[in-house]
Amino acid sequence: MQSASRIHTSNSAIHLGSQWETHNKYQIFLPIKQNPCSRRISKTPNSLKTSFQFEFEEEKLRTELKPTLLPVVIRQSDGVSRYFWDGNDLKLVSIDGKPFSLGNFDDLGDGCRRLFRSCSLGVRNFLFPREVTENYFEYVKWKFLHRVFSSALQVLATQAMFRAIGIGYARSLPSAAALNWVLKDGLGRLSRCIYTASLASAFDTNLKRVRFSTSVVFSLSIGVELMTPAFPQYFLLLASIANIAKQISLACYLATGTAVHRCFAVADNLGEVSAKAQIQTVCFDNLGLMLAAALNIALKNNQRLQAGLPFVVYPIFTAFDLYGIYQSLKHVHLQTLTKDRLEMIIDTWIQLRYVPSPAEVSKREGINFFPSKGGPKWPIRIGCLNPRCKIPKISMMAMQSLCKDDFYFVCIEVCVHGFQSIEGVLLCLREGASTADIIMGLLQACYIRERLPCKTKILKDCDGSNQDWFKLANDCKQSAREDMELLNEKMVELGWACRNILLSTDEQTRFSFIED
Repeated sequence: MQSASRIHTSNSAIHLGSQWETHNKYQIFLPIKQNPCSRRISKTPNSLKTSFQFEFEEEKLRTELKPTLLPVVIRQSDGVSRYFWDGNDLKLVSIDGKPFSLGNFDDLGDGCRRLFRSCSLGVRNFLFPREVTENYFEYVKWKFLHRVFSSALQVLATQAMFRAIGIGYARSLPSAAALNWVLKDGLGRLSRCIYTASLASAFDTNLKRVRFSTSVVFSLSIGVELMTPAFPQYFLLLASIANIAKQISLACYLATGTAVHRCFAVADNLGEVSAKAQIQTVCFDNLGLMLAAALNIALKNNQRLQAGLPFVVYPIFTAFDLYGIYQSLKHVHLQTLTKDRLEMIIDTWIQLRYVPSPAEVSKREGINFFPSKGGPKWPIRIGCLNPRCKIPKISMMAMQSLCKDDFYFVCIEVCVHGFQSIEGVLLCLREGASTADIIMGLLQACYIRERLPCKTKILKDCDGSNQDWFKLANDCKQSAREDMELLNEKMVELGWACRNILLSTDEQTRFSFIED
């Protein structure tokens, strides 16, 4: 019996679509479909097993090759998958453990869920970039609210303008068409150029304020267009004024769009973020067009209600529009440094010894549509001395103490607004001052404002020998030098763009040092 179950061990017998697998010093005859990852041991067996021992070893090998989730995850456009070894084959499964297979739609509910998931992933990949910051989706949510109602208002305004043209005299239409090109479009484009040139630096330093202000102007322009049916004789004038306001708003939107998109592009994918923004705008605007069309269809049998519809929905839609813009701008966390943002960072650093993140500064910064009058008692300004204001002798002494190695100086200024005198700290920058010099000078100015012991005494002492001011300035400069390296390191870690500081036109004024 033992000789009947013995298998020939000659190497010439190892053929015919099979392979020998060695396990624990024994060779086992397994089909090719078995585990291809089994180790091959080159030792020749000293003895052979019976059929019972062969089945036992095969069963033992199968139990060792139990199903295993492999530590490899694949992220594709249709979801996240993971490799899975079931003992025989390598499969790709989803995160919830359900394999991706076209033949697994036996359950109708499961198939609907998969179809919905695939569609939602398709919409997500169509509308949103692949890698963006966490606050991007909140921004898009409010952008959706803004664009839908803004687009609906534009449709109603265009309809109102057509109605105004129809109400006017027929003989005035040819001349109106010619004047419309000159006044409405020509003046609008000219105003757009003038506005862009006059506020070039404000697009960087006051981005949120300028963008929200122009959004309000855009909403008012739609209101002017809605008034054209009531005053058809002034159609060209009203249309030209509205178009000028629209062109100004468009100029601001195009000028600030890149800066807004850059703050969301975490992987230098600015082009992708900009492209997706255009797709979102088209989709949201079409939804607004559908909303306006639905309102017109619902009131098509009542001409009076249809004519009064714009005046009813205008305040409601405008409120939603501006609220959506306001909320979306709150989720724009700009990493660029301006004088105001840098001053917030330095004040927080001096008082609490930590650097706030762009999100924290953005929350404190707000839109500032109506700048508050109750600012710090000693505001800090970057620029030059204004000869129309009262200049204390301390400022003259600070200029006299300059040397060729100084790229800035800090002094006191007194500005008169009406019947009120406002004391402040002035930072004057020299030609060739670097970003480090600006940060250093503003840090010293903030330390001076924090440590001024008796402000009125320093200002009233005009004998030209006040040593308290110079001692205070030197101590603050030394503290600024000690904090400079660590402060800059912390700002870079939190994502602040410390290579450049965006300054307004007045803040870019420099002085030159002349050696006698």
